[in-house]
Amino acid sequence: MTTDRNLTLGHSPDPDDAFMFYALAKDLIDTRGWRFKHILQDIQTLNERALRGELDITAISIHAYPAVADRYVLTTCGSSMGDGYGPLVVAREPISIDDLAGKTILIPGEMTTAFLALNLLLGRGAFRHRVVMFDEILQAVAAGDGDAGLIIHEGQLTYQDQKLHKVVDLGAWWGETTGLPLPLGGNCIRRSIGEPAISEITAILERSIRYSLEHREEAVQYALEYARDMGHDLADRFVGMYVNDWTIDYGERGREAVRRLLDRGAEIGLVAPLDTVDFAAPAQQV
Repeated sequence: MTTDRNLTLGHSPDPDDAFMFYALAKDLIDTRGWRFKHILQDIQTLNERALRGELDITAISIHAYPAVADRYVLTTCGSSMGDGYGPLVVAREPISIDDLAGKTILIPGEMTTAFLALNLLLGRGAFRHRVVMFDEILQAVAAGDGDAGLIIHEGQLTYQDQKLHKVVDLGAWWGETTGLPLPLGGNCIRRSIGEPAISEITAILERSIRYSLEHREEAVQYALEYARDMGHDLADRFVGMYVNDWTIDYGERGREAVRRLLDRGAEIGLVAPLDTVDFAAPAQQV
């Protein structure tokens, strides 16, 4: 168990994560002596750092979690759920899902949940892919560098600015197939920190999320600093998509969605089988 009160906290430089951790970044809540150093990097990089166990707390793709489950436990708060919506595949011309077979699709990372969902939809090995930084995919597809692009983050709302066409919404497909939300990402905390510290820290993270939801306008204003090519209204809409009741707690449906996604991923050999998925609950009196 750690006695060091200094923690590294990795998250994406995006409006939803910025909104979530606004209160922590601006010292607006009591952190019980815990000090958080914010590390802002894209989700593929954070996934890779989690594999090496470099950060105390980090955002992580649910796809990547089984590979780090021996070192990290998911916190009950901090999830990004696509409830009837999610990552998109876009192309320069209107095409069908079947047309994606054998095509080269630009993706934001092989450990992203979006990539796992795409493989579940099309079949593993049914398409070619190339990794491109997530915020460069739209421009690359528009320029003809790839047949289609797998879009995460705010690109889900701005792809039409590049005159691109939606081929499929993976969150909508997953919802129609399973009746569950698509669990894209979550927060996890290093197991070696030990109890009761893990529960205490989880409660602080949850309080930060609640603070932003209760002080939405000021938190959105802060999040605008990380909103690429989005004005206030679009950023507020994007934040609302991915920071909501699911983010406060997965709930039983959210937990089932995580288990179902990872089971499906194991069936096609993209993730290691995981017998159980552990969730760290917040301490009640913090």
